[in-house]
Amino acid sequence: MSDLFFDLRSTHNPHRWFMPLTPEVCVGPPDNQFMFGGVGMAAAIEAMERTCERPVVWATAQYLSYARPGTVVDLDVWVPAKGNNISQARVIGHVGDKEIFTVNAALGTRPMELSHAWARAPEAPPPAECPETPHWRGQGENLHSRIEVRVAKGRYGLSPEDELSEDGRLVLWIRPKGGIPVTRGMLGVMADFVPSGFANALGRGGGGNSLDNTIRLLQVVPTEWVLCEIQIHAVHGGFGHGSMHLFSESGVLMATASQSVILRLR
Repeated sequence: MSDLFFDLRSTHNPHRWFMPLTPEVCVGPPDNQFMFGGVGMAAAIEAMERTCERPVVWATAQYLSYARPGTVVDLDVWVPAKGNNISQARVIGHVGDKEIFTVNAALGTRPMELSHAWARAPEAPPPAECPETPHWRGQGENLHSRIEVRVAKGRYGLSPEDELSEDGRLVLWIRPKGGIPVTRGMLGVMADFVPSGFANALGRGGGGNSLDNTIRLLQVVPTEWVLCEIQIHAVHGGFGHGSMHLFSESGVLMATASQSVILRLR
């Protein structure tokens, strides 16, 4: 693989990219693995930025189906509107004729010096002082074996407790292993960890299959670890909703994300 977390490749057509799927970018039980939704979002972000030659401002993914290891996801980039500062684009990710995900986005920058963030990083001990918590499916070849997670607040993974969290908050330090840099695309992968907050919020093993994922990107600064503040807002009718703030180690707000899931309890 390249310096990306996934193997995105170009073609002779600047609007078409493709990504071979291996277990390293998939999740699920060994006999039923599928592409991690955040990888689809991240690949779409990278494809659009390279095609449009502009940075993504926001992107929202709708997940429609599953892609399995051993297949190839084609990513077609469409740019229906391109202005002086902003491009409006979308990506259709598909395996053959089967559509897997759609990502809509805006890309660009505007000449303005004003920069301020009102959201502040939560107080948290540094990663070295937080316990490493491997994912309960982190053994073998899968995406979770390639990402290190340390818990700063709350419970991560299968919870032995059976009580609701008071505030629905989970704070994690996350970094990709192997020296993979934190890019806008990598933040798209981390943003798909919102479902990890449901077990903490509910006090029982659970999570969900992503229906969507929206990420809003600010400045991305050099950082090894990303402090991910997950807030589960509510669950109702078999669905759950939550959000995330993503900060650098120095406390810079790099992105915000929100997500809805089909709630699954174990």
